[in-house]
Amino acid sequence: MTDLRSRLGEAVRAAFAAEGLPEDLARVVPSDRPDLADFQSNGALAAAKQAKANPRELAGRLATHLQGRPEIASVDIAGPGFINIRVTDAVLADRAQEVAAGPMVGASLVDAPRRVVIDYGGPNVAKPMHVGHLRSSIIGESLKRLFRFRGDTVWGDAHFGDWGFQMGLLIAALEDEGRATEFQGTGPFPTDSPVSLEDLERLYPAAAARAKEDTAFRDRARKTTAELQAGNPGYRALWKHMHDVSMAALQRDFGALGVTFDLWKGEADADPLIPGMVKTLETKGLLVDDQGARVVHVAREGETKSKKLPDGTVVTVPSPDPLLVISSEGSAMYGTTDLATILDRRQEQDFDLVLYVVDQRQADHFEQVFRAAYLAGFAQPGQLEHLGFGTMNGPDGKPFKTRAGGVLKLADLIEMTREKARARLHEAGLGEDLSSEEFEDIAAKVAVAALKFADLSNWRGTSYVFDLDRFTSFEGKTGPYLLYQAVRIKSLLRRAASENVTTGEIAIVEPAERELALVLDAFQQAVEDAYDRRGPNALAEHAYRLAQAFSKFYAACPILAPSHEATRGSRLALAEAVLKQLEVALDLLGIDTPERM
Repeated sequence: MTDLRSRLGEAVRAAFAAEGLPEDLARVVPSDRPDLADFQSNGALAAAKQAKANPRELAGRLATHLQGRPEIASVDIAGPGFINIRVTDAVLADRAQEVAAGPMVGASLVDAPRRVVIDYGGPNVAKPMHVGHLRSSIIGESLKRLFRFRGDTVWGDAHFGDWGFQMGLLIAALEDEGRATEFQGTGPFPTDSPVSLEDLERLYPAAAARAKEDTAFRDRARKTTAELQAGNPGYRALWKHMHDVSMAALQRDFGALGVTFDLWKGEADADPLIPGMVKTLETKGLLVDDQGARVVHVAREGETKSKKLPDGTVVTVPSPDPLLVISSEGSAMYGTTDLATILDRRQEQDFDLVLYVVDQRQADHFEQVFRAAYLAGFAQPGQLEHLGFGTMNGPDGKPFKTRAGGVLKLADLIEMTREKARARLHEAGLGEDLSSEEFEDIAAKVAVAALKFADLSNWRGTSYVFDLDRFTSFEGKTGPYLLYQAVRIKSLLRRAASENVTTGEIAIVEPAERELALVLDAFQQAVEDAYDRRGPNALAEHAYRLAQAFSKFYAACPILAPSHEATRGSRLALAEAVLKQLEVALDLLGIDTPERM
């Protein structure tokens, strides 16, 4: 299924080729003056400059090659050489009919499907998820759905932080409270957990703060981490209890957001591969000693940066910094498990591409890990991508926190948004005739739509300000507005069915019908843009434009009122096509639509 922009692009390229001009200049884009044209091509200006020709005359010659094509109603030259193209009503109607009938509602599969792992989520086990985990979860889930929609084989991996220093901190804290006495020696160990989720939420912040002030405690926690990773049976048993207690809460929070994973793996799953990986790095001559630790130098020859020493001296050192593989205490580091995870994914998924949806502030870390993986042959250059993103900020422009200045738990944010969604539904007089169970289900969907659309409507690389009042509004560029439009069409279709009105062949007659059909056609480009740039904001923007175009169409073109059966059938078919495409676009954003409100 080819969109009109692509079809016109082929025609314009053929025209450029016929004139002996570079085809790469023959780009077709939606017109920035919809009142004058549907599409435009501005390549004649650049081509004329290269050919030392008059751009308007050259555009005129190009236009002659386009005239008479069945899909084109008119070709006009504007300004210094812009080619304006208007397509026929018939080709628009045919395209809208394709969208309505096609399983991908106007989009297409990739030419060469790949095996893709998407690493997102990434919370630490034994710590509650907080608002800082929101963007990774939302963006990663959307990309997983998008890549799968286009035909790739995709695995979403939660990649939990369950093997690092935080585990040593917690075990040391439990020992100090006398709650680890039954986990000494070789076992057997208690099957009932000595800790609850509430215990972990209390212990970790206190232990982390203590480690900053108490060097003896910090060193003991580091030693405990190394012993855990080395296989201390009591520590492994304690770790398992903390892991299992945490997983139930993590799955609850992810489930509330509609976020799922194919692989519920963590750093610990890569641990068995580390000894063999270290030997491989040694054999390849990549692992070197550095002040008691072992590192991989990833900087290329000549890559340097300036570094200021504690005494104020500025020296030149290689850049990026070496990847720390084994600490001086003998424990594996974050980079170690990340490197071993790449090896695990190579063996298990045999990937073509791995996308890491992680905070932009981790860019340097991933640069180190990726370079080490390429040097070791665990992946080929270009197969590993870090998709950094900005932060969700408060009104002060800083990362969002509670009024008391603390980090807000994700579960609390979700419930706060649900409460606001309930209030918005009551304010709008929606859901009053529904059962309490159905009302709560709708409120949950509205809340998730508010959070996800507010996030995904922004380019992932930018930060944005959290504004719950604006995000949950049923007016404006919001998730709840899109849900309302979808529910509105569902209500219309139910009414049509009750009146025995059926869909018919689509015909484009009115200006609002043309505008709506053109937006339906643009879904393919939105999908391609989102896929190529790894940016779901293109899908969010399309969904909003589609809802707006339908609203104009609904106001200008009565759907069930016309006495002419063909007109009713055509407009109803257009409405149905909009609903299908809107629901697919929302689903790709991770947003579910209710049946009614």
